[in-house]
Amino acid sequence: MTDYEARLREVEREIIARRPEHSIEPSLDRIKALTGLLGDPQRAYPVIHITGTNGKTSTARMTETLLRARGLRTGLFTSPHLTSIRERICVDGEPLSAERFVDAYEEVLPYLALVDESQPASLSFFEVLTAMAFAVFADAPVDVAVIEVGVGGTWDCTNVADGAVAVITPISIDHVRYLGNTVTAIATDKAGIIKPGAVAVLAQQPVEAAEVLLRRVAEVGATVAREGIEFGVTSRQLAVGGQLLSVRGLLGYYEDLFLPLFGAYQAGNAACALAAVEAFAGASATGEQDGPPDEPAALDDALVRGAFRIMSSPGRLEIVRRSPVTIVDAAHNPAGMAATVAALDEAFAATDLIAILAVSEDKDVPAILDELEPVVSELVVTANSSPRSADPAKLAELASAVFGPDRVRAVARLDDAIELGVGLADEADAGSADGGPPGTAVLLITGSVITAGDARLLLTRATPGEPAPGPAGTAHDDPGDDLSDDIGDEA
Repeated sequence: MTDYEARLREVEREIIARRPEHSIEPSLDRIKALTGLLGDPQRAYPVIHITGTNGKTSTARMTETLLRARGLRTGLFTSPHLTSIRERICVDGEPLSAERFVDAYEEVLPYLALVDESQPASLSFFEVLTAMAFAVFADAPVDVAVIEVGVGGTWDCTNVADGAVAVITPISIDHVRYLGNTVTAIATDKAGIIKPGAVAVLAQQPVEAAEVLLRRVAEVGATVAREGIEFGVTSRQLAVGGQLLSVRGLLGYYEDLFLPLFGAYQAGNAACALAAVEAFAGASATGEQDGPPDEPAALDDALVRGAFRIMSSPGRLEIVRRSPVTIVDAAHNPAGMAATVAALDEAFAATDLIAILAVSEDKDVPAILDELEPVVSELVVTANSSPRSADPAKLAELASAVFGPDRVRAVARLDDAIELGVGLADEADAGSADGGPPGTAVLLITGSVITAGDARLLLTRATPGEPAPGPAGTAHDDPGDDLSDDIGDEA
């Protein structure tokens, strides 16, 4: 182990020892104090700011890929991480090295105590990482930063940055302790990232959410771009290892886009990412003009096709083994699980679906189980590495009420659960006990970003910057959607 790797372990322990991500103290005072001491680095570059309930990390990664394909130097801040804390802060598509991560922490370290002493509550784990990302991007320097919120929007610490483009992915019920128990309340909080003069790129939303978001657009004088109206997917068909799309953008029409990801929801995420980059390109072109601006042109068609081909979303319907087909997925709320189930049904001809579920105890577990029950043959419930993981015995009790006790098995550890799940899938593939034909079994490991990351590490040993081995036709070129589920991509 190098000196920097050893120091990285120390830094991780110091950051993790701070107030955890799931302990939220709604205020921008702490992060404003810290970024002020750092010289407000978040104002050194334009920002594309992304919130929503499901799909934030996927959309952020897609947006960054398109920007980088245009020759821009990019910063990307996402959360939570799958296997390494360094994944959260990327420059030009690469997670920070151990050396750069340590240096970034030590650059902000002298200011942390000053802020802690001056505020009623100390800086949290997430606030420290956010400040580090802002500073790293200013130092790089980047041409544009893609910033994913942690939870909500208005009071999220990333909201000290003013996005030239604000992207709102689909909103549904989640994090009711912090955001409220209605779609209207949640949308109101998330709408806070839409700033005066920005372009608001809105994914398809429930009516209640759309009303709130459009009201915010009008109040602050923003411009709106709505999926299904100003832009959207016009055609979609399955392809080997993904799907083939045609997308009507804000500036042009783009055909024959191969997206190496599964599910209608990922097609929608990709359309939002494309619209965000078009909106950013249009705003940039307008800002560079001394006289009347020219009409912004469509993005280069070959550039867009090339960017789509390399888009990835690790831990989101990611195939990590071929025999049996094993998929890890970060769905951790009912809406996310519904999207996952729909994508599985569309893309995989599974005669048997074996599911391994490890979920945080504060989630709507009965509703998640309701989404899984119609399609899952056998369910293995277990725990992931988070202290917030639901107890397998309690989870089994809830699952038995939905699935019936004969279809549910409880295993204390995820590695043992995976071993059992692989065995069940192999048995299903070998054929039924009465001599029937062999089936096509799929093993799904889901319920949490933490679950997806733990399983990915156990099954692939992939480290940041390395792809997880997938079948021919997949293109997972990057490693890996709040509060260790609750801070980050919620899809």
